[in-house]
Amino acid sequence: MSLQVRSQVSLKPFNSFGVDVQARLFAEAHSDADVREALAYGQAYDVPVLVIGGGSNLLLTADIESLVLRMATRGIRVLSDDGSKVVIEAEAGEPWHPFVQHTLAQGLSGLENLSLIPGTVGAAPMQNIGAYGVEIKDVFAGLTALDRHSGELRDFSLEECNFAYRDSLFKQEPGRWLILRVRFTLNRVAHLHLEYGPVRQRLTEQGIEHPTATDVSRAICSIRNEKLPDPAVLGNAGSFFKNPLVPAALVAQLKGEYPDLVAYAQPDGQMKIAAGWLIERAGWKGFREADAGVHKLQALVLVNYGNASGLQLLDLAQRIQKDISERFHVDLEMEPNRY
Repeated sequence: MSLQVRSQVSLKPFNSFGVDVQARLFAEAHSDADVREALAYGQAYDVPVLVIGGGSNLLLTADIESLVLRMATRGIRVLSDDGSKVVIEAEAGEPWHPFVQHTLAQGLSGLENLSLIPGTVGAAPMQNIGAYGVEIKDVFAGLTALDRHSGELRDFSLEECNFAYRDSLFKQEPGRWLILRVRFTLNRVAHLHLEYGPVRQRLTEQGIEHPTATDVSRAICSIRNEKLPDPAVLGNAGSFFKNPLVPAALVAQLKGEYPDLVAYAQPDGQMKIAAGWLIERAGWKGFREADAGVHKLQALVLVNYGNASGLQLLDLAQRIQKDISERFHVDLEMEPNRY
């Protein structure tokens, strides 16, 4: 058996919150064969298999009585290049930000707005990750996933993935699809998305009038580094809550009481409210209780100051949800997967 299965492994190094829980069993997959072997192991010994990537979207609240399989597959390849558009494929275990940097180094644009997002390539379509006006669905060319029910491989097109705001088929059917590799359509001639004010402002401050995709990536990295704590220094999972989608009538009502409410119109007529604004306005920004807290610069980020448990972080999140619901009549949804 090539797969190395270890017992009683701390997951502290494998989740960006730095929560110290134990996995009953732990293994890393470096190939499709390892993935199949891990699933067969789970079946043979009647042990559930929990698949993780970079651990940047996890809140672990107890020891995991499963085989935790960390995707560590690597590989990036160009599938087609017509001189204008390039289809590039990456293995699920590739770390996301280095992959983005690799595409930029190859003179390809499309992923620059998604710079410095933690996690792996395989997790990106699950969440339909997005930032600064771009989502995975905007550059998605397809993916290959293993159906854990049948053991068969399946290729998914854009339409089949049911992408929505921080959502996808793979989130809607948890535990069924194991993403192995993802394909993206990128451009040799940059089509930059500079609608997000702070990005344009940062480029102007840097004296860049005609930015390249790499310039945009650097600007976004500098903004993110200012706003978001480094998980290696301060445990966190990035944005902890989704920006809620609400009826326009509710926003109009709230603006009567809170004229500075931050909300954005959506194509379907709904409004997207900035969850960070709600949390900050409710007074939670900078809150700390023991080692669980809300970041002092970004209210959307919950942080582990050292030894917070997953349950302490979850309790804090639920208290924030309750307060926001009572205060603004808006329900906040947590982003991280909880176990």
